[in-house]
Order: sequence, then C-alpha cells, then structure tokens
Amino acid sequence: MSIEQDQQQAAVGDHLKRVGASIEELNARIARLAIALGVNLDTPDSVERVIAEAGAKTRAVPPPGVPDRRAARAPHSGPDRRQTHKWVELRGLMVLRYGVERQTIENYGLDATRSLMTAASDHMTREGFKPGADGMDLKHLG
Repeated sequence: MSIEQDQQQAAVGDHLKRVGASIEELNARIARLAIALGVNLDTPDSVERVIAEAGAKTRAVPPPGVPDRRAARAPHSGPDRRQTHKWVELRGLMVLRYGVERQTIENYGLDATRSLMTAASDHMTREGFKPGADGMDLKHLG
C-alpha cells in the first residue's frame, strides 16, 4: 500500500470517528429532549408521530390541556415558547440524524454505517439511557 493510500485510509477513519461522535451527541440530545417532553421514541410509529406532531406544534396552539397564556404576556417569552423550542429542536435533530445516516450510507456503505449506529446505541446504553430512548431503530440497517 502506498503512502498516499495510507493517508487516505487514515483520513477516512478519522472522518468516521467524527461522524460516530456526532451521532452519539445527537442521540443523547434527542433522548434528553424526548424525556423532557414526556415523549416515547421506542417504536418507528412513535418516531414518525413525533416528527409529524412536532412540525404541527410549531404552528399551532399549545398542546391539549395547556392553557394559551401567550396573549396575556409578551409574545416571545414563557414556558409555552420554551416547550415549542424543545419540540422544534427535537424534530430538527431527528431529521438531521437521518440525513447524516443517509449520507454515511452513500459515502461509506451500509456496513460502516451499521457499525457506527450500533456503537452509538451501545454508548447510549452505557450512559444509562434505556434502549430506544433516542428513537434509533437499527433494524432497518439489516
């Protein structure tokens, strides 16, 4: 193997390590947001529902059972706005993670992606999160 090939392989390995670390960080933030919002992400249906509902919550009134107190105070403050921000962030991070996953499959193949995602899932478990807390479904990776 030439020096150039060695350097290229090292660069690819470094990039995959950074992608893996990013996925771990995304998963941890997704899980924390889901916990804060009282959302269960352990099934593909619940993940799809959260993505759809989070998009709707950014344009709609507060969730059922939460009074619309926005009219009584400044429009850009308070707990309702913070909840909306959490929903927007949760949805955005989930969409971002799927984009990273798709791009990793395209650039490095299914085996490398599966390895990264499995390592990220194992890391979440070691950090004390229950399986599925981040909405990651490894079954679709074969």
